[in-house]
Amino acid sequence: MIEVVAELSRGPVFLAGEALECVVTVTNPLPPTATSASSEALAWASAQIHCQFHASESRVALPPPDSSQPDVQPESQTVFLPHRGERGQCILSTPPKILFCDLRLDPGESKSYSYSEVLPIEGPPSFRGQSVKYVYKLTIGCQRVNSPITLLRVPLRVLVLTGLQDTRFPQDEAIAPSSPFLEEDEDLYNISDGRGKVGTFGIFKSVYRLGEDVVGTLNLGEGTVACLQFSVSLQTEEHVQPEYQRRRGAGGAPSVSHVTHARHQESCLHTTRTSFSLPIPLSSTPGFCTAIVSLKWRLHFEFVTSREPGLVLLPPLEQPEPVTWTGPEQVPVDTFSWDLPIKVLPTSPTLVSYAAPGPSTSTITI
Repeated sequence: MIEVVAELSRGPVFLAGEALECVVTVTNPLPPTATSASSEALAWASAQIHCQFHASESRVALPPPDSSQPDVQPESQTVFLPHRGERGQCILSTPPKILFCDLRLDPGESKSYSYSEVLPIEGPPSFRGQSVKYVYKLTIGCQRVNSPITLLRVPLRVLVLTGLQDTRFPQDEAIAPSSPFLEEDEDLYNISDGRGKVGTFGIFKSVYRLGEDVVGTLNLGEGTVACLQFSVSLQTEEHVQPEYQRRRGAGGAPSVSHVTHARHQESCLHTTRTSFSLPIPLSSTPGFCTAIVSLKWRLHFEFVTSREPGLVLLPPLEQPEPVTWTGPEQVPVDTFSWDLPIKVLPTSPTLVSYAAPGPSTSTITI
């Protein structure tokens, strides 16, 4: 019996383009007092990083797979296939590296080997969405003589830094007349519906990193239409590219899905100024785009306004004698919504590993 341990000393989170370092320790767990006949041997061990892709059949229409490349490796073969038995397709892999050959360990003896590889920059980030999944793993294959290959898989999380040449969303496109938000400058917006101005909204920036807070302010004191309630949600929008969308008539699910990561709701009648703060989870995925799917971030606003001009729902401040005052049982309202795009970039992988720790050590017994 041989125990193989793979340890990522810095944690399981990396930026694409960084060097991954892993220490692989092979041990004969028998006590040193055992006889020499209890020594164990391995023929070889190799390591390789690969990215596995899986798509939802109800949302994504993929071309037929190549049947000439089987996904299951026969037990009798000695070919190192890291994605053997994995779900989906292997879309990216690094060249395999040999860790050792013809290793023999006496009882209680252990040896360590270092593996280093640069994560490819052309791959997608780690992502588990409703339409597609991109999963990275470091796979270590070991084999005894005349025995099947044993695979040890170490899960990884890869962050991809893209779009630095466009750190601000373009604002030169004409806004449709039906939009309730009319832009004044880089970070001030008028909020209006079909009957007048509701207030103004301000945001301090439009580009964030994982772990930061999205802070915005809402000024309702200048409005001519009473706002009864508002909510703002921090959401991601997963969109399947048009050429891979499955037709709805063929039983396909919607090509666009949304996930809410944080939400703020407030009753704001007679409120002149308020603010909100929405944290961006470290466990979420920054925006990205591949040939099959794109992920974008946005703030989704919903407003409830009164149809009655000059609505007042407070009792008079001065009355000659005590009276009982009750508010109206029904108030006619209108609702409208709007989406404001923002950009979310990766942060330090060390910070992500510390705040949202994942397994950095994997063990297998051969």
